[in-house]
Amino acid sequence: MGNKIFKLHGPCVTLPTPFRGGAVDFPALERLCHRQIDHGTAALVPCGPTGEAPLLTPGEHHRIVERTVAAAAGRVPVIAGAGSSGTQISVELARSAELAGAQALLCITPYYLEPTQAGLIAHFQAIHDAVGIPIILCDGPTRIARPLADATIERLAELPRIVGLTDTTADIERVGRLRWRLADRLLLLSGDDATQAAHRLAGGDGCISVTANVTPALAAALHKACDRRETEAVTRLEGILAPLHAALLLEVNPIPVKRALHRLGLMVDGLRLPLTPLGAMADMKLAKVLQAVLPREKEATAVRVDSGGPPVRSRAA
Repeated sequence: MGNKIFKLHGPCVTLPTPFRGGAVDFPALERLCHRQIDHGTAALVPCGPTGEAPLLTPGEHHRIVERTVAAAAGRVPVIAGAGSSGTQISVELARSAELAGAQALLCITPYYLEPTQAGLIAHFQAIHDAVGIPIILCDGPTRIARPLADATIERLAELPRIVGLTDTTADIERVGRLRWRLADRLLLLSGDDATQAAHRLAGGDGCISVTANVTPALAAALHKACDRRETEAVTRLEGILAPLHAALLLEVNPIPVKRALHRLGLMVDGLRLPLTPLGAMADMKLAKVLQAVLPREKEATAVRVDSGGPPVRSRAA
């Protein structure tokens, strides 16, 4: 799984970190992993922004990646988040994730600080040179101080273990620009659930998805429809998922998705400060959306099993 032909097509779920009584709930994490794989998710992404990575200790980060790798058991790749505002800490997290068995890394552009484009190149070069597994860059302007310029991405793509880019900008025209610059040298992944289908149809490869945590079978069906260029199915599935995309942004990620998974009985909705529980009004809106979308998820799960997918296990928190 580990070089320039590291190919992904479909939803790569960015997992939340379950907490119970302030500690990481590893049995719940493993249940989430199994559910995702059973329902067609292409890759597991622990310790990213949805996983409250800045609030984890280095030891927790290592064990979360290790347990995710064990749960995946080679069925899908594990792409571990390994980013911080500083290069040294990012390198340490990257090395730890590699030792824990991750098949690739998701490295976000440094946040809070405002490095130049030259500084960004040096930052990612340092991570690249410290590990021997593929790296997917993450350009998330809502969470970082300095986005990656297209020319910087092109420079970084020259490094042999830089294999992809996750782009949360929702700039669909950028897909074409980068394909023109890079051809197929990089995986192009969306980091925005609401525009993931447009990103795929414009030439993208997949999505680092929050929504797939709640509706993995529908997310897998959407990407299969994109693969087949079945535009009517894409439009229908987008219509089903759009209210859920919006509901999961009622408050800052991962507050709503943790509440949704709690409502599904998959985990308790523990958070670490400064994150606080979902507000009552937002919770009511989320519950209404879940009531509408979950029967469609059940239908999509049944279709997947009927078409030869693995049987779905019943797992409770």
